[in-house]
Amino acid sequence: MTHKLKSSELSIEVNEIGMELCSIKSNQTGTEYIWQADPSIWKGSAPVLFPIIGALKGGYTLINGKEYKMPKHGLVRNSSKPKLIAQTDNSLRFRLSWDKESLIQYPFEFQLDMVFTLVGKTLEIKHHISNLGNKTMPYFIGAHPAFNCPLYPGETYEEYSLEFPELENDATWLITDNGLITDQTQPFLENSSSIHLEKHLFDKDALIFKHLKSREVTLTHRNKGAILSVKFDDFDYLGIWAKSGAPFVCIEPWLGIGDSFNSNNEFVNKEGLQKLEPQQSETKSYSIMVID
Repeated sequence: MTHKLKSSELSIEVNEIGMELCSIKSNQTGTEYIWQADPSIWKGSAPVLFPIIGALKGGYTLINGKEYKMPKHGLVRNSSKPKLIAQTDNSLRFRLSWDKESLIQYPFEFQLDMVFTLVGKTLEIKHHISNLGNKTMPYFIGAHPAFNCPLYPGETYEEYSLEFPELENDATWLITDNGLITDQTQPFLENSSSIHLEKHLFDKDALIFKHLKSREVTLTHRNKGAILSVKFDDFDYLGIWAKSGAPFVCIEPWLGIGDSFNSNNEFVNKEGLQKLEPQQSETKSYSIMVID
């Protein structure tokens, strides 16, 4: 089941399954900005990544000496258990809570609320993470929204770029064939504020940036200008990805990162680990603003 919000400018839809944003559409032009999950290419639109980001080495992790298996990107993606718990004129609030089945994969009593608030041309997306248990809860949280690119008939992928407000000097971290992060980098942003999109950009998987100064990135057409921007002040890492040659681009704010190729599988040793003390909560947000 999907749930809808409408502002003066935009209409959005969120799927109860996975609490996944599945549509941002212009009321005026009907333009759809979110990738529509074509299963023949990639069946996601904007998965929620929790309590891990990316892949686990060997498909498992060790927590307090016990082995736990989790699929890539964790427990929320594709889950049928989240429910809509509150709705206002401009917001939707969904919740996924721990249960006996989740404890088999992740031994913590968590609660994750996703709150979508639409005002004008801006959608704010809040991840509200709570530790309902009596022990410190380690976790990761991330977003994976995919945006249609190109947007309009007759355009090409190569007419688009991603623009940062700051001049950046950062490398991308190389990824193994099974999705693990290596200790090798490839020079990428060298005193540059722009990533030019082209069909072979993601042949070796995602671009992963750990040291960006910018906390905003804008999808831009070379003639039409800025299309939309993603602001991610609460997130330390940024992934940029698409299926090689596919007509979309993912802009992915992360708190944490996938397993390293030389990981010892201990969850507490994973890079970018977040921790919540018992009965504590915190909120991590990002926003999508449509410009064109």
